[in-house]
Amino acid sequence: MSARDSGVVDIDGLPVFYETEGSGQPLVLLHGGMADNSTWAAQFAGLSPHRRVIAPERRAHGHTPDPGGPLTYQAMAEETVKFLRFMDLGPADLVGWSDGGMVAFLVAVSDPDLVKTITMVGASVSSDGYVEGTMEEMTGLPADDDEMAMFEAMYAAASPDGPAHFRQVWDKVRTMWSEEYDWWDDVGTVSAPTLVMVGDDDLITVSSADQLARRLPAGQLAVIPGASHVAPMEKPDLFNQLVLDFTAHPVVETMMPVRRQAPG
Repeated sequence: MSARDSGVVDIDGLPVFYETEGSGQPLVLLHGGMADNSTWAAQFAGLSPHRRVIAPERRAHGHTPDPGGPLTYQAMAEETVKFLRFMDLGPADLVGWSDGGMVAFLVAVSDPDLVKTITMVGASVSSDGYVEGTMEEMTGLPADDDEMAMFEAMYAAASPDGPAHFRQVWDKVRTMWSEEYDWWDDVGTVSAPTLVMVGDDDLITVSSADQLARRLPAGQLAVIPGASHVAPMEKPDLFNQLVLDFTAHPVVETMMPVRRQAPG
């Protein structure tokens, strides 16, 4: 098995850190908000024997510094597009978790030539997709709350901006999370096969995930039992197998199709 390597890519003056392991067709992991590549440990271990896994860390996350200014999904998607092009990875299978899933979706909207498939886990295309009250509760937490300790420790262990910068990053992230968004009008433009994955006790409602999967031109749905918003860590073997199966066979061929029936 190959060892994990790391590097830095200059994106408009921002040194974007990434890690890579394995060989073969590229599979790009896009981490969640307030997280970094350490949360993908089980995916590197389970996916790299089969694929070339590449995981960039976005601005103000992990080893990539905060370039200043507000954080937006659009800016992170543009950064990801430039990373994919610089690394010559397209078309790639994008696996996005939470914020990373939303970034993957926006990449598919703006630059479809870079995307072979998308796996969105715990991600929505509208602020109406969250379980009522969950985001308000989360964004209301102060940086020194006990529930933020895991994120603070993760940040302190990796960020070149230093542990004290955590409070500023949290303020930027929760501001972004507090803003309403609605990308439903873009859903029909995403032609890449897309697996919408959600834990059965996720921050994202199962009903909104189902709606997204049904409205995508080539959408599929996976509900992971006994899992929350951190399904890739809670059920890594199942998650990894679903990703490998979907990316290997993204075109649906079932024996008794109902909603996918060709019009007769």
